[in-house]
Amino acid sequence: MKTGLFAIGIGTAVHPGIIRATAENAERVGFSTLWVGEHVVLFDRHDSKYPYSAEGNFPLPADADWLDPFITLTFAAAATKSIRLATGICLVPEHNPLVLAKEIATLDRLCGGRFALGVGVGWSAEEFAALGIPFERRAQRTREYIEVMRRLWGQQVTSFHGEFVNFDNARAFPKPARGAKLPVMFGGESGPALKRVADIGNGWFGFNLDAAEARDKVGKLHAMLRERGRDLREVEIVVAPYLKRIKVDDLKRYRDAGVDELVFVTNPPPDEAKIPAWLEKMTTDWVVPASKV
Repeated sequence: MKTGLFAIGIGTAVHPGIIRATAENAERVGFSTLWVGEHVVLFDRHDSKYPYSAEGNFPLPADADWLDPFITLTFAAAATKSIRLATGICLVPEHNPLVLAKEIATLDRLCGGRFALGVGVGWSAEEFAALGIPFERRAQRTREYIEVMRRLWGQQVTSFHGEFVNFDNARAFPKPARGAKLPVMFGGESGPALKRVADIGNGWFGFNLDAAEARDKVGKLHAMLRERGRDLREVEIVVAPYLKRIKVDDLKRYRDAGVDELVFVTNPPPDEAKIPAWLEKMTTDWVVPASKV
C-alpha cells in the first residue's frame, strides 16, 4: 500500500523553505503523493457545518495562512522529480472551469505529468456567498465543470452549452500530459459523493475514516461501479484517517478494505533543519510498514 502526505500549504507550512524541504524529503523517503487542500476565504463564525467534526466546527482559525494549492504544488514540483502532486481537495465549483483547466494543464506540464485533481463540491455556504457563486446545485455545477475541462484537455477545438457554461470554438493549450485522461478523484463520503466517483471519477479520496469505515464505503463504491460495468481496478482508492487514531496493525486492515493509498494529515516541524529526521521517522513508522502489507 502506498502512502501520501498532507502537510504543506497551511499554517507554518507556508514558508518556502519548509515547503521545499518537506517536498524534497517526502520524495526521498518514499511517500507517493503530496496533497494540498483549498479554501479561498474563512470566517470567524459560520452556520455551515464542517463535515469532519462532531460539533461542525472548522479546526483552524479564520486567520490561518492558507496558500493557493496550485501555486504551492507548482513550487513543490520545482523541488521534486517523481512524487505525485495532488489537490486534496480543489473546490471546483468555486472556479471558472476554463481558467481552472488552464491552471491544471499548466501545472501538469510543468511537473511532467505528475498531477492528479482531487475534487470537492464544498461545505461552506459562506465561502460560496463571498465568491458570488450559488451554493445550491454545486454538485451539478461540479459535474458540468469536470466535463468542460475534460473536453478542453482532450479536444483541439471545444464548444459547450450547458446549464452553467456556454461557449463556442475555444482552443485551450497547453494540454495536460495525459490530455483528458488526467486523473480526477472525488472526495466526500456521502452516497451522492460515491455516486460521482462511480459515474465519472478516476478515484475516490475518503477523509476521516478508520479501517472499518473505509471498508464500508469502499464496498458501497464497488457495488456502484459494478452496476455501471466499470473495472474496479481503474478507480483508485485513497483514504486519510485524519482525526482517527490508528496503529501499525491497522495498515493491513486498510489494505484489506481496498485502500491503495493511505494519506497522513500532519504538520511539519517549524524548523526546516528538523524536517529530514521527522520524515525519516514517519518512514520507519508508516511508509515502510505500509509498503509491506
